[in-house]
Amino acid sequence: MIRTQIYLTEQERSGLIELAAASGKKQSELIREAIDRLIAQLGKTRRMEIIDSAAGMWKDRNDLPDFRAARRSLDRE
Repeated sequence: MIRTQIYLTEQERSGLIELAAASGKKQSELIREAIDRLIAQLGKTRRMEIIDSAAGMWKDRNDLPDFRAARRSLDRE
């Protein structure tokens, strides 16, 4: 692990102390868990933004083969 230093407001600090006492976890552990959750959440959000922006990107193209016909030719009868 890499040591780092952060500044907290009084409200953040007191809330963190209360959470640590209630959960039996160290403050540093709670901070790491919160950061991990934020990274996961923002990663999912970014992936969804990319997927949403790609949706329908070929809808106006008329130079592509007929994929439905190609698919039907590969289906088992």
